[in-house]
This record gives sequence, structure tokens and C-alpha cells, in this order.
Amino acid sequence: MADLSKYRNIGIFAHVDAGKTTTTERILKLTGKIHKTGEVHDGESTTDFMEQEAERGITIQSAAVTCEWKGHRLNVIDTPGHVDFTVEVYRSLKVLDGGIGVFCGSGGVEPQSETNWRYANESEVARVIFVNKLDRMGADFYRVVGQVEKVLAANPLVMTLPIGIEDEFCGVVDVLEKKAYVWDDSGLPENYEVQDVPADMVDKVEEYHEMLIETAVEQDDDLMEAYMEGEMPSLEQIKACIRKGTRELAFFPTFCGSAFKNKGVQLVLDAVVDYLPAPTEVDPQPLTDPETGEPTGEVATVDADEPLKALAFKIMDDRFGALTFIRIYSGRMKKGDTVLNSATGKTERIGRMVEMQADDRNEISEAQAGDIIAVVGMKNVQTGHTLCDPKHECTLEAMIFPDPVISIAVAPKDKGGNEKMGIAIGKMVAEDPSFQVETDEDSGETILKGMGELHLDIKVDILKRTYGVDLIVGQPQVAYRETITQEIEDSYTHKKQSGGSGQFGKIDYRIKPGEPNSGYTFSSSVVGGNVPKEFWPAVEKGFKMMMDEGVLAGFPVLDVEVELFDGGFHAVDSSAIAFEIAAKGAFRQSIPKAGPQLLEPVMKVDVFTPEDNVGDVIGDLNRRRGMIKDQEAGATGVRIKGEVPLSEMFGYIGHLRTITSGRGQFSMEFSHYAPCPANVADAVIAAEKEKKAAK
Repeated sequence: MADLSKYRNIGIFAHVDAGKTTTTERILKLTGKIHKTGEVHDGESTTDFMEQEAERGITIQSAAVTCEWKGHRLNVIDTPGHVDFTVEVYRSLKVLDGGIGVFCGSGGVEPQSETNWRYANESEVARVIFVNKLDRMGADFYRVVGQVEKVLAANPLVMTLPIGIEDEFCGVVDVLEKKAYVWDDSGLPENYEVQDVPADMVDKVEEYHEMLIETAVEQDDDLMEAYMEGEMPSLEQIKACIRKGTRELAFFPTFCGSAFKNKGVQLVLDAVVDYLPAPTEVDPQPLTDPETGEPTGEVATVDADEPLKALAFKIMDDRFGALTFIRIYSGRMKKGDTVLNSATGKTERIGRMVEMQADDRNEISEAQAGDIIAVVGMKNVQTGHTLCDPKHECTLEAMIFPDPVISIAVAPKDKGGNEKMGIAIGKMVAEDPSFQVETDEDSGETILKGMGELHLDIKVDILKRTYGVDLIVGQPQVAYRETITQEIEDSYTHKKQSGGSGQFGKIDYRIKPGEPNSGYTFSSSVVGGNVPKEFWPAVEKGFKMMMDEGVLAGFPVLDVEVELFDGGFHAVDSSAIAFEIAAKGAFRQSIPKAGPQLLEPVMKVDVFTPEDNVGDVIGDLNRRRGMIKDQEAGATGVRIKGEVPLSEMFGYIGHLRTITSGRGQFSMEFSHYAPCPANVADAVIAAEKEKKAAK
């Protein structure tokens, strides 16, 4: 039985290019897992083992690695920073107990770090902060700490201070113990000396030391009282306070260094062991009712002697076969066990179990609560499914994934490719829940839907290289929606008489615009039984089924409230089906009268540009119907935040690079749906009609 207090399940997450994967590489090197460190920019890192990752130097899938540090077992998950792959970060946070947030010393808190930080807050994951790349031009540790306070509204607890900056960065000062760690120029992480604090930093270290102690003792009333009376707490007591505050998200211990130059990573690993929670110290996962998804009040206690409760959080297809990544919350899992998948009601036998070392794996015969492992060759398990003991059925809280906002039509280049494409896409959809596929019934086209251009770009690339399917790719399409702008009161009667019992249903209803992002809501205020209660669900269902296809261009309808307030029924001829048909007829009759309107997805866009090009970039965003919300000058350029309709952003990266001589960068994520201007709406509706006519 392993000691669970010696386990740490942690994730590394941050913005693109803040150095997450490099940090993971250094952790593996320091913990003796790899002997030669691979570099991201050479395409040789351990955790980025997909061809597409090595080539583009970005992380696409979260990879899990197990290693040891100071007698503790670390399960580390490296997550992607790109906004198109947020789903990977989200599902990783679900199964972690703690995290390391990496920020770039010169870039600071970037847009994607905000999203990931928000996700981590929602998942209540304790974190330490690592400000990386302090050896770079324009790096400024204190500025980044200020941004963490201002932009993320978080409370950074500064644990180390940098010695020297940019080219002269050579080490860090441990504020708590007032010691300096100085590395030589060999680039080896173990070549450092512990020295006295440099003379020019003594005052600063003293000031931060005092702030550190004051913040820490707030976690313990007795210590705080003693401290106020001039009694200094011991090192052990302070560490216990920091641990408690970190676990309760009161503050985030903040470290600095340069992962690439191997400076300062050891202290971060020590912090993971000292301050981040063990699996038993985190609030246990709630169990939910499989029908409603509501919490049942029970939890999955982290204990190896309880019945098995585990969550499949990721599926990956690789050269060894299909791997299902599993976090075990309670109980044990042994090779040869039979487990129940509570989502499908079917049982599965556990075949090979492996512990992941990024691209390598060690076979294991059993695992227990707190472990993150992979099982080879599970048939019917999907992301978010719960695996449990067949005698004790339960369901863990499910994962929620965002809806795709962009789609492309694809077709295989040769006739024989259809079946091959179908099988490959099936595997890819199982791996990535934010990637969806549908077949257009009229034209027979296959439509891929995703979170952004890069997301779909990489999917097409994987189909071509990994599965050998060459595709013809159509223009990207925007996921438009429709809504209404006016309230309308109307009545509809469905009558059908043709020998035998007929059909009859009369409904009086109000349709009005709902709150933004409310979807479709239905209520009934019928009194006196004019429409009997048992028929209300049929009316609701009839309207709901019609919401999938609006009257303007056939896009789904959003933000509509329907209220049933009166009607009539026939003792013999009324049935649920009659009222459902009445509701469908009512939708067709009334929506065109309620001022229908086309909505388009608007993206939150964050552009980084050199100062000389700010005017051009803003002018260009305005031409794309953008609204500029904010601009902020940094050390190396200007960040412009705005909202721009997705339809205007296709191919933007190429254009931005042209304006900024290749130095501009941008990221965007879905923000909300907003009404389309009339000229844009007319063009979209005309194009949809043309498409339908062509079919």
C-alpha cells in the first residue's frame, strides 16, 4: 500500500510559448527520468511526441508523465497553451490536485493564461506560479507579479527573487531562508552554489521576507498573535501556514527562473512537494445522479480500501493501440479485473495497464486511489465516463465541453478513401470532444466542426499523415445562429379528421426574445385545464425540435422564451402527438412575424504588435468590424484587445504578419453571439438559399 501523502498529481499550464514543455523536460531531467534533455525548438521534447507537435513547436495533446522527487511520486501532465485546444487543459484540470502556472518573464500574463487560470479557479486547483524566461530581453519579474495581481486578481506570494536580469540572470534568492542559489555557465542544473544574499539585494530580500511571513501567519491565529508580540515562528510553522494557504487558494507561492537555462527549477519542485496538496487533501470528487447530472451528496473518498471509482479523462490512439487515461479516485484496479462503465451499463475487462513516461510506458499489474494510469485496448469507454465496481454502481461528475464555432466541408480525393476517412474521423472524435463531425443529408458532404482554424488545420493534417487520407477541403464556414426581436401573442389549432379518431390540439402562446445566452426556455401558465398538464411536455418538445432550424437560413434558433397560456382540447381526439404537431405549426406560423434576426459568433481577440504598427493594426481591425476595447503598452510592444466577428477573421494571421513584418501575434476565443448587420445577414441568407437550390 503506497503512502498517499507522498503523491502529487500536478499539471503545467500557461499561454503559448511561456515554456510549459521546456519546464516539463527540466523536471524529467532533474528527477532522473531522462538523461538527455530534448528541446522544443529542435522538435525533440519528450512530451510533444506527435509529428505535428514537433514540427510546429506547440503542444496539442496533454501528455502524462510519472517521476520521483525527494521520495515523492509526481504525476505530471503537460497541457497545451493554444486557445483552440482549451478542451485539453479543461479535462486535465478535472483530474489534477495541483498545478504549476508558468508565465513568460517578458510576455507576462497573456490572454490564454487568463482563460486557463479561470478554468483552474473554477476547478479549485491549488497552484504555484513559475515566472520563466528571465534570461530573455525585456524580462521583468516584478512587472509579471504586478500583472498576476491586476489581470488575474490573484494573490502571488513571492518566494524567490531573481539575481540579475536578462543576460546577467544567474540565480535566485530564496526569500524564506534568505539564501542565494547561483548557477555557473555550464548550463547543468546541478551546478549551483548556495551563497549569502548579494549585498545590493539585502534590503529588498528583507522587505519581501517580512511580507512573506505576514501573509503566511494569517493562516494561523495563534501564530499571528505570537508574531504580533515579536515572537518569530519557526521555519516548519511558516511552511505549514504556506501549505494551508496554498491549498485554500488564499495565495499562490511564486517562483522565478529560466527553465531553458536550467536555473531555478529545483525550487519549484521542492514547492510542489512542500505546498501542493496530496490526493487525500483535496475535496473529494462529487458523485452525480446519472439521469439528471445533479450531485447526490455522496463523494468518491480517496482511499484504496473503498470500492473502485475512476474517471476516464482522455483517449489517445497511438502505435501501441487505443490508450484510455484514467484517474483512480477510490479503490484499486488490477489487471484482469472486470469493471462497470456506468455511462453505458456495460462491463469491461482490464487488460494491460501501463504507467506513462510520455512516449514510453511501464507495464504495471495494479494501481490504486490517487494514481493516473493508462489502460490499453478498452472498447466502449469515452472521455468523461465513470468506471466503477460492478457491485457499487456510481457516476462521477461529468465534463462539459464548449460548442464548436467553425466548420469546414471535406471530401476524400479518391473514391476509395471514404471508408478509411470514416474510421479515422471516428477515432479522432473519441479523442477530442470539442471536435465534431456531421454529414449534410442533402449534399452528402462531411462537415468537420472545431474551435478555430488552427484546430481544424491540425485535424486535416493528422488525417493526412497519421491515417493516410488525402482530403479536398472547402472554405471555413461560420456557425451562425438565429433569434427573434419582438414579442408576439398567437394561437394555433391542429385539426385532422379522417375516419376513426382524429387529432386535435389548440394552443395560445406568447413568444418573446429571451436573455442573451439563455437558449430556449418554455413555461406554462395555463389554468383551469384548457390544455391538460400531461400535454405540456409535448408542446415544449414540439417547439424545441423546431429550434434546430430557423426560418431565415436554417440555422439553430437561440434565446427564445415560449409561454403557453391557454388553448383547447378534445376529450377523444387530443393526444400528445397532436399537441406536438400544433407546436411545430405554431413555430412556423409565428417566428417569421416575431422579427427574426441572424446572429454571428463574435470572438474576443487579443493582438500583440510592435509599437510602430499599432495604427495599422487598429485600422485593420476596424475594417473587420472590430470593436477595440483596450490597449496596453508593454516592454516589447502593445497589446490590443477587442471583439471581432469570426467571419472577418479568416486568414488573419497571414495578414497580421504582413502588416507587422512578421512580429505580430494574436489569439482569439469565442465570446458571444451578436446580431449581424443587415448587409452581412442578407449575403449569408442568399448564400444559404443558393446552396439549397443547388442541392
